[in-house]
Amino acid sequence: MSTTQIVVTLILVVVVVAAVAAALMFGRRRNLRNRFGPEYDRLLSERDSRADAERELRDRERRHAELTLTPLSPEARERYATEWEEIQARFVDSPAEAVGAADELVTRLVAERGYPTGDYDDQVSHLSVEHARTLGHYRDAHDIQVRNAKGEASTEELRQAIVHYRELFADLLGDAPAPPRAAESPEPADATIR
Repeated sequence: MSTTQIVVTLILVVVVVAAVAAALMFGRRRNLRNRFGPEYDRLLSERDSRADAERELRDRERRHAELTLTPLSPEARERYATEWEEIQARFVDSPAEAVGAADELVTRLVAERGYPTGDYDDQVSHLSVEHARTLGHYRDAHDIQVRNAKGEASTEELRQAIVHYRELFADLLGDAPAPPRAAESPEPADATIR
C-alpha cells in the first residue's frame, strides 16, 4: 500500500467512526427527548449545557431502575378512586382542605407504587422517568399547595390544583381517577371543578 492509500484509508476510518459516534449520540438524544418529553426541554433550559441536562436525565433513569415499583391491586385502585371522588366532592365546601387532601392522597399513591416520598425534588426526579408528560401538572399543583398551606392561594388556584393533581393521579392510577358509577347520578362528582 502506498502512503496515499494509507492516508485515505485512515481518513475514511476516522470519518466512519465519527459518523457512527454522531448517530449514536443523536439516537440517545432522541430517546431521551421521547422518554422525558417536556421534562427534557425544562431541564435543558435550566442547565448550562445540553450534555449536563442529558447526563442528569440518564442519571435519573439509572436511579429509577434501582426502584422496586409495584402495580396496584384492583382493590387498591378502587380504594384510591373512591378517595379521589370524595376529595372532589369535598372541594365544593372546603377547597383548601380538598387540595391538602389531594396532595396527601397523591403522596400515598406514589409511595404505594414504590417511589420515594421523603424529598420533593427527589420524588419529582424519580417520577420524571415514567410520568414526565404529567409532571408539569404535579409541579403546578405542588406550588399551589405550598401557597395554600400559607393561606395565599385563591379559590381559582385551588381549583386548578385539583385539576393538576387529577392529571398525575390518573397517570399513576393508569386510567381515569374517578369513573362514574351506574348507581350514582349521571352528573360527575367533579362537575364543579372542570
